Amino acid sequence: MSDSSAVVEGHDFDRVIDRRGGDSLKWNRYAGRDVLPLWVADMDFAAPPAIIAALERRVAHGCFGYAEPMPGLHEAVIGNLQREYGWHVEADWLLWLPGLVTGLNVACRAVDGDVVTATPVYPPFLSAPRLSGRRLTTAPLCQVDERWVFDFAALQDAVLPGSRLLLLCHPHNPVGRAWQRQELEQIAAFSLRNDLIVCSDEIHCGLVLDEHRRHLPLAMLGDEMARRTITLMAPSKTWNIPGLGCAFAVIADPALRRRFSAAMRGIVPHVNVLGLAACEAAYRDCDDWQRALLVTLRHNRDAVEAAVRSMPGLAMSHVEATYLAWIDARGLAVADPSAFFEEAGVGLSNGADFGLAGWVRLNFGCPRQTLATALERMAAACMAAARS
Repeated sequence: MSDSSAVVEGHDFDRVIDRRGGDSLKWNRYAGRDVLPLWVADMDFAAPPAIIAALERRVAHGCFGYAEPMPGLHEAVIGNLQREYGWHVEADWLLWLPGLVTGLNVACRAVDGDVVTATPVYPPFLSAPRLSGRRLTTAPLCQVDERWVFDFAALQDAVLPGSRLLLLCHPHNPVGRAWQRQELEQIAAFSLRNDLIVCSDEIHCGLVLDEHRRHLPLAMLGDEMARRTITLMAPSKTWNIPGLGCAFAVIADPALRRRFSAAMRGIVPHVNVLGLAACEAAYRDCDDWQRALLVTLRHNRDAVEAAVRSMPGLAMSHVEATYLAWIDARGLAVADPSAFFEEAGVGLSNGADFGLAGWVRLNFGCPRQTLATALERMAAACMAAARS
C-alpha cells in the first residue's frame, strides 16, 4: 500500500460513504452539527463484496421466515477457527445469538453467582451483571511500562465467596491489548484457583494489528479451561456488519452448554436470516478483505499514535488489537474530555462509561481523510487549551 492510497488487494478503504441523514446510529448522534463521529465501534467502510453478494442472493429468495443455522454456516465458522487458530470446534458446541451483548447477559444468568471483571472495560460488562440480578466486583487494570496488564492481586481481592463468573475481554476493548499466552495462562490459573467460569468476549479476535502477535482463544489452554469457558464471537467487528445482528457462543462442556441454552429460553430471539447469510460468507469467503483491512487499520493506528504523542495533554499506549484508541486526556485539565472534543468537532466515547473518567476512546476505523481531519481538530483544540 502506498502512502497516498488505501486501495489494498483491490479493496478501497479511502472511499467516503455518506452516512448522514440515514439510519446510522453513529452519525445521527451529531445530526445537523459539524462533528465527526469516532465513537461507537462500527467502521465507515463498505462491507466485503462477498457478504454483499450473499445478502443479495438471500434477498432475491424473497421469503424471510424464521431461520436456523444450516450446515454450510457451521462448516464456515468451524473451518475459520481451525484455519486461523488451530482450534478444533464441534458443530454442537455452537449456540447462536442475535448479538454478542446478548451473550454477556445470558452468561450472567446461566452462571449462578457473583461476577468479577477488570476495568476499564466495554460498558455491557458493567451493566450485564446488574441487569441479571448479579453482584459485580471489579479490579483495575494497571499500566506497567506504558502497557496495560492485569493486576492479579487486585483481581484476587475482588473475588467474593459467591463469585462464580469472570468476564474477560480478549482482545481488550478499550485498551487495545492482545493478551498473550503467558497472560492467558495466568487468567486460567486464577480461574481454576477460584473455581470460576470464564465468559471470554473474543469479538475482536480477527483484528490483531501487530503482525508478530496472534490471537489465542482462551478455551485452547487445555481441557479444564475448555470445560469452564464460554467463548463469545461474531463477524460484526472484523467484517463490519454489526447492524446484521449475528453472534455465537462456543461452549465445549455439555452441562455448561445446557445451562447457557436454558438461560436463553424465552428471552433470546432467533438470529435474523440476513445475519446468518452474512456470517457464513464472512467466515468462508472474506479472508482477502480482512487482510486488506488490517493493512489499512495499521496505517490508521500508527497515524493516531503519532498524532496523540504530539498533542499537549494527551497520552496513549500502543494499540495491539481492535480499531480503538484509548486516550488519557487527564492532562487537559478539563472536566469532561469527551465534551471538550465534541465542542472541537470530534465525537469520542466517554471513558467514564468504561469505568475510567478522564479518558476517551477513539474509533479509527474510517477513511484516512476523515481520520486526518479529526486529528487536526483535536490537535488544534489541545494547543488552544495549552495556551489558555
